Amino acid sequence: MSNTVMPVITRKGQEDKNTGQSGGCIRISGVGPQHTPATKIWFGKVSNDPGYRSYPHHHGEAETGGYVLKGKARIYFGENWQEYLDMEEGDFIFVPPYWPHIEVNMSTTEELVWMTTRTPDNIVINLPDVDDSILVGYRRA
Repeated sequence: MSNTVMPVITRKGQEDKNTGQSGGCIRISGVGPQHTPATKIWFGKVSNDPGYRSYPHHHGEAETGGYVLKGKARIYFGENWQEYLDMEEGDFIFVPPYWPHIEVNMSTTEELVWMTTRTPDNIVINLPDVDDSILVGYRRA
């Protein structure tokens, strides 16, 4: 019986904060190989303070699913970061492996909170940062 995998609850305030980060985009892990028996999934909460953004990054081999729980998000991508997708509370997104992007909180007064899942793990590969001025419509708080 000692080798049986059992459910594990990660209580509020006990999430793993020792996970891949990217600038003003803060990730905490609720389910992941680092602190649960999970071997093929990472599930966590990602937040950006008002007016903050991630560094340019991608998630390596990981497939990512995201859900905007609270706030207004923009994801920049493409040549010189000139393309973008806007999202709001209730929207889901699929992010393919190796897709370079920048996650932005478009509000300068409200927090942005995502629920995010990745398989196999929370891979975060930061790329060289860019000046805010090239991100159409973005401004810091």
